[in-house]
Amino acid sequence: RHPCMAMRVPMGPLSLLLVLFLLSPRGSAGGSCPLRCVCASNLLSCSQANLSAVPAPLPRFTAVLDLSHNNVTRLRADWAPARLPHLHALLLSHNGLAFVSTEAFTNVPRLRHLDLSSNRLRTLDENLFSDLGELEVLLLYNNEITTVDRTAFENLGRLRKLYLGQNRIARFPLELLREGTRLPQLALLDLSANRLRAVPAGELQALPAWLRDRLYLHNNPLACDCPLFQLLARGHRRRLSAVVDFQDELRCVLPGTPTPIRILALAGRQPLNCSEAREAVLEAYLGDSVTLGCDSRWQGVRSRHWVTPGGERVLGEGGNDSVVLLANGSLQLRALRPEDAGTYACWVAGPLLNETVYVELLVHNFTLHGPHDTLNTAYTTLVGCILSVVLVLIYLYLTPCRCCCCRGTEKPPAPRDDSINSSVLSTTPNHAGGTRESGGSRVASSAGTGQNGKFKGGGTPPMPPRQGPKAQRKVSDPDSVSSVFSDTPIVV
Repeated sequence: RHPCMAMRVPMGPLSLLLVLFLLSPRGSAGGSCPLRCVCASNLLSCSQANLSAVPAPLPRFTAVLDLSHNNVTRLRADWAPARLPHLHALLLSHNGLAFVSTEAFTNVPRLRHLDLSSNRLRTLDENLFSDLGELEVLLLYNNEITTVDRTAFENLGRLRKLYLGQNRIARFPLELLREGTRLPQLALLDLSANRLRAVPAGELQALPAWLRDRLYLHNNPLACDCPLFQLLARGHRRRLSAVVDFQDELRCVLPGTPTPIRILALAGRQPLNCSEAREAVLEAYLGDSVTLGCDSRWQGVRSRHWVTPGGERVLGEGGNDSVVLLANGSLQLRALRPEDAGTYACWVAGPLLNETVYVELLVHNFTLHGPHDTLNTAYTTLVGCILSVVLVLIYLYLTPCRCCCCRGTEKPPAPRDDSINSSVLSTTPNHAGGTRESGGSRVASSAGTGQNGKFKGGGTPPMPPRQGPKAQRKVSDPDSVSSVFSDTPIVV
């Protein structure tokens, strides 16, 4: 044989053994595969290994660590004593986990996926996940969580999905969503199957549509009210997934009714009798400037255009003096006119489907600071009614002399002495010298006049010549009581 051929025979088995050692799970340069675990490249699967603690040491190259279905009840700060710069997925579901240290994630800053579901966690403490600046998905469903600290999700600027369903949460700090700076990238929030009794419907309606599309509130004992119905009715009209996919599970409780009812069935139903919800309505006044937002379900869309009520398309940024398309996709209208009222449409080209958003603009026919704003219609009507009643009362009770204007010139006013009160109740004969007619009656022969042409209290007007019964009746005062009872003088 050639000398070189003799050298190749012993080297073949050695090379094979060296290659097998390097490729074996326990022969990696970064560390060995822990006992009871299966290692495949940078993936470590220790699931269902009956572990009570995280195995150590962990290979430094580990990218995915699966510790689900074990008995790891406490996650201390030293579970990863060395830094794991490549770890981006940690699975700890179904462990009976009841405690997580606030320093548990110090050595895994590159973590993007964290699964703590189906455990026994009861509280989310302050700054619990603040070290996970690159976290994108956090699964906490099917725990026993009752309290959520508003700083538990501090510094999670890249968090996109947060699952908190099937817990015991009675209040979630929704101000984290309202501010928009705590969780700016959040696109999915699952709060289903908790103990929420009320949610700020007005604040949730102000959230962008791409977040409301994945805001799950079903299977909560929510109290029935019209703002909640309006919120979900608009979502159903917009075909938002969180409403359409779970419309039968979206139920609420009426006062005095133990059985929850479907929230979307509240339209026109007693005792709330909620009205139908419209897509988006904006009210403005003449001369104002308003901005119409394109509330699309798709996040980060760049391709969109507006169509005015007159059919005019507004495509690119800029525009004329009255209609301007802003960089964020909103449409700004300046110096509103009555003809600017109507329904505007925003056409959005999404990554999967296209979407059309409608905004109805109402323009009132007076300015905001004009004279018509001082009194609205209802107040003006009320004031008019009150003034009418006051005028009627003045006419009826405060008129100086109501009788002098209604009698003719041929009927002089009768003195008060001819009334039944003066003739019957008075004990003194009412005369200043007179004659007695047959029947014993007395007739006054003269009377004096007082100031302003009025008769004095002691006299009666002179009797004109008798010309029959009709003439005698003419002398008597039509307002006098005696003229009603008899034409015959009263006998004293």
